[in-house]
Amino acid sequence: MSVSVDRVTKYYGEQKALDDVSFDISTGEIVGFLGPNGAGKSTLMKIITGYIPPSSGRILVNGMDVSSDDPSIRSKTGYLPENNPLYPEMYVREYLSFVASVYKMTGGEKKEAVEKIIAATGLIPESKKKIGSLSKGFRQRVGLAQALIHNPEILILDEATSGLDPNQIVEIRSLIREAGKEKTVLLSTHIMQEVEAICDRIIIIDKGKIVADEPRIRIYDRIRKPFQVIEVEFDINPDAELLKGIANVISARNTGANSWLIEAEGNADIRPLIFSFAVKNKFTVLSLTKKETNLEEVFRSLTSD
Repeated sequence: MSVSVDRVTKYYGEQKALDDVSFDISTGEIVGFLGPNGAGKSTLMKIITGYIPPSSGRILVNGMDVSSDDPSIRSKTGYLPENNPLYPEMYVREYLSFVASVYKMTGGEKKEAVEKIIAATGLIPESKKKIGSLSKGFRQRVGLAQALIHNPEILILDEATSGLDPNQIVEIRSLIREAGKEKTVLLSTHIMQEVEAICDRIIIIDKGKIVADEPRIRIYDRIRKPFQVIEVEFDINPDAELLKGIANVISARNTGANSWLIEAEGNADIRPLIFSFAVKNKFTVLSLTKKETNLEEVFRSLTSD
């Protein structure tokens, strides 16, 4: 099930929230959708789900325009919005049964769908409680369950793991990763490790415009540095000028105790030279790490003023 975002622009009054945004997502892709607060992420997700219309442009799902009133298009989409609206006075199983009814499920099919999604999202211990009595983490699971209950082909998740503890996050990530094998998934989050853990592709939006759209393994190339950074800890503290004497070293900065941050020109790994330096000067290397570019650095470089 493909999703095509075609030159979408959205105004709220005179405020432009989205500016000529275009991209395509194919079945089996899990796409991380990143951006600062106010960048337009949630607005675009609402447009994709048909919740609000664009000011211009269009969203196509398998070639069909979402703005049409064909309910079959929306029935193919599961949506977990950022604020996760729920009915606090309803019981978990009662609420999910209600959602299944919205998708025209009845009888045994509905009961099976409810029980299956309760198990899949880890809600069995809480399934007989009122939603209002649940912790934020379990309410988030209920929201994810309602998005998945009708086995949608497209999954739109806005801050899906918000409020979950580390164990719950691992479980939900696994669930999303499994869903992504056969669904089209667009995942908005502020947790960079989450994107690096489960997404195949990353789209970054800033001030309503797409500033990056790359496979995850290639997005780091956006800010590859012409130098390398090495973190090293010795058993005793060497002199900075000695460290600068290592071939290609640009700078050496003491970061505490016997730890140093070393910058060196080029991409040829200088860690063997640092070991040789330590042996020559009768130091012991306690730790030695080459710092790699991470997604947080990429995000900051593309979205900060």
